Amino acid sequence: MDLEELKKKALDAIKEAKDELDLTNIRNRFLSKKSEINQKLGGLKDLNEAERKTYGQAINEARGAITNAFNKKFQDLKAYNLNLKLKREKIDITLPGASHHLLGTNPIYLVENEIIHIFLGMGYSVYEGSDVETDHFNFELMNIPQDHPAREMQDTFYINNSLLLRTHTSPAQAHAMAEAHGGPVRIICPGKCFRRDDDDLIHSHQFKQIEGLLIDKKINLGNLEKTLETFVKKLFGEKREIRMRSSYFPFTEPSVEVDVSCDKCGGKGCPVCKGSGYLEILGAGIVNPRVLELNGYDPNEYSGFAFGIGLERVAILKYGVDDIRRFYTNDIRFLNEFKRR
Repeated sequence: MDLEELKKKALDAIKEAKDELDLTNIRNRFLSKKSEINQKLGGLKDLNEAERKTYGQAINEARGAITNAFNKKFQDLKAYNLNLKLKREKIDITLPGASHHLLGTNPIYLVENEIIHIFLGMGYSVYEGSDVETDHFNFELMNIPQDHPAREMQDTFYINNSLLLRTHTSPAQAHAMAEAHGGPVRIICPGKCFRRDDDDLIHSHQFKQIEGLLIDKKINLGNLEKTLETFVKKLFGEKREIRMRSSYFPFTEPSVEVDVSCDKCGGKGCPVCKGSGYLEILGAGIVNPRVLELNGYDPNEYSGFAFGIGLERVAILKYGVDDIRRFYTNDIRFLNEFKRR
């Protein structure tokens, strides 16, 4: 087939193409490296210089004409298909739009954001850990070895022998201490915790917690008390008072339970606080020297305090929620109660 006949055949095929697939086949047939028109270039070596120049120019012109025709046809088909799609997907703008209802924020997040804001104002930074942790970070570095009885208090979801769903946010503290390389730390660690527990009015297998940790030189129980007193007054109001009672946690020594004065009776005693005048709110204490050693600190030089707050418990106290399970049911009526907040 001579060059002009080949060119005409290609142009006719392009003109008759119905879709992009047809064009692709035509391009492969007439413009690919193994196409007939490119094979004609191989015959140039058998021609003299004058003939080679003339024939080479003719091949390039034929290939250019086919390429231009192909590109124009491709753009025409593309525009045609776009217009067809626009007509088929035409939107009736007279139809009413979809409505979206803005619900209230879950009170757990209201409390979490408020607590974070308070401690950021006190110079703390936020350190978030992972929901899945190793036994080493969750227990060992918190002075809870394999045979420690405190593990019985934290009925744990194990993934395998070394991985688990964290039972508290304390592993985040261990990671932060490792990153501090024996230097000062001032953080709060918000996040989810998991323990196998029977769901009832006050317990859940999943709960949210914020733990705090401050490590520096010459930190004592007075620093802890003033920090928590400032926090409680900002969260619950200036009239609220705190009470610290001796307790036990393996990662702090001494350890304390911290109560807040009852807002119903002002600390005088009522059915809500069971006559004590106070409601338990969090656990805290001075960081155990053993924990400091395990995490790379010299307990003769550094000391610190730590505390842990259950967000559901705070939300229940702050907003008068009667059942912890309401936080997780996504009941629109419940969430709408907090829209104005």
